[in-house]
Amino acid sequence: MTVPAGGTGLDPRQTGFFGNLGIATKIVKAQIEILNDFDIIQEGDKVSPGQAALLDKLKIRPFEYKMTVKTILQDGQIFNPKVLSITSESILEKFAAGIANATAVSLGSGYVVRSAVPHLIMRAFKNLAAVTFSSDYSFPQAEALKAAAAAGPATASAGGAAAEKKAEVVEEEEEADMEMGDFFGGDDDY
Repeated sequence: MTVPAGGTGLDPRQTGFFGNLGIATKIVKAQIEILNDFDIIQEGDKVSPGQAALLDKLKIRPFEYKMTVKTILQDGQIFNPKVLSITSESILEKFAAGIANATAVSLGSGYVVRSAVPHLIMRAFKNLAAVTFSSDYSFPQAEALKAAAAAGPATASAGGAAAEKKAEVVEEEEEADMEMGDFFGGDDDY
């Protein structure tokens, strides 16, 4: 708390308060005037009776009372006070993370929950669209996908041809019969 320089409105008989606290003053027009700004109290310091009396005479009330929670004890467990600073955004964030986890478990296990339904519908649509690309069956949305794929850049189709050629080479290598020798004990042991 800083006591500002200037007139105080106090009569000259009360200069003792200022002198005890080391505040430079002068008398102007029968009133005490503070010469320089003076830091009288720092945050966290104990207020002495002289400081409190001076601030009361100047009608300055900078005090704020609050409780500082150090720890929380609930049901025999001790918690950090940060648990009290929960915002609605953090609650929504945790709830969304829980829903995402439930959806992921549902999709992985095959047990359908309400939050997984849009994902299942999209997966079914992708499967149907994939079938239309490799067969004569079609529906309007798949036709739109086929048209978009056909109108795609030429570099993509060239890249696709290179990928097909590479896949054929890999398949030919896999088809080669590999001799395992007597790795599994041979036919004699039966």
